[in-house]
Amino acid sequence: MKRENQPTRHRLDATLTVCVACFALIFSSCAPSHADRIVIGSKNFTESLMLGEILAQEIEAQTHLKVERRFYLAGTYICQQAILSGRIDLYPEYTGTALTAILKQPIGSDKSNVYQRVKHEYETRLGLTLGPPFGFNNTFAMEVRGDDARRLNLQTLSQASAYVPRWRAGFGYEFMERPDGYKGLAAAYGLRFSAPPRIMDLGLLAPALKDRQIDIAAGNATDGLIAAFDLFVLEDDRHYFPPYEAVAVVRQQTLQQHPEVAAALAALGGKINDREMQKLNYALDGEHRDPKDVAHEFLHSKGLLP
Repeated sequence: MKRENQPTRHRLDATLTVCVACFALIFSSCAPSHADRIVIGSKNFTESLMLGEILAQEIEAQTHLKVERRFYLAGTYICQQAILSGRIDLYPEYTGTALTAILKQPIGSDKSNVYQRVKHEYETRLGLTLGPPFGFNNTFAMEVRGDDARRLNLQTLSQASAYVPRWRAGFGYEFMERPDGYKGLAAAYGLRFSAPPRIMDLGLLAPALKDRQIDIAAGNATDGLIAAFDLFVLEDDRHYFPPYEAVAVVRQQTLQQHPEVAAALAALGGKINDREMQKLNYALDGEHRDPKDVAHEFLHSKGLLP
């Protein structure tokens, strides 16, 4: 979400250049046949990588298929194009992101309704479908330092809006651009910051907030560093954000060719709650552990691996 001391225009240019390069790399040839393997993608942040590895190990354990990992495929747009082109077979996504950023539909507040709307549209329009929700809701989290929240007695975004004119904000590029992101949030709460928000790399938001380079950040509710850095998540008291249930997006053709994959996805349904996902993220971001080891331990603890 950030390039620390460069002008905003240069940060945007760099981000777009990386996206274009990734797009060219992924789609420079025709989609291969995946008759003997499953290709799993992920976005370029910790939680997506962690979920991708959990999916990979579960499919490897429950089927006889080889699994190819294509992680860190930039953001939502690149992953969506990769799965539509057949370059990957599945990847972790969030229902609220699919609804607003991909399908361009109005924000909804009921998680079951949002899930069913996305699933129906994906199946009828895109040749994709959804696995069952993993069990946690990774909504956007407007984070401030814990000492600031305690000093100012802040609980909600509405309360924080009075202090925003003196604050510096840090947001990710995708959050700045997507329909459920910054513009709508600013309108819903009347937010007017002291300067335009800094566009930052996702992994640098929490450290920048802790180090007082910014005063508020758009993180995720399951960020592993929230507790470690003593950050505080402001309540979305006007219910601006839709539910963001984590799910696997999978090509229908993949399930037709390999129905055993559906059983592996079903086994992961409801297996990860909010707190567990936060701990998994912290194992990578805070303890710098190998994702493969963390995924194996988690699946073993759930009785899904020996």
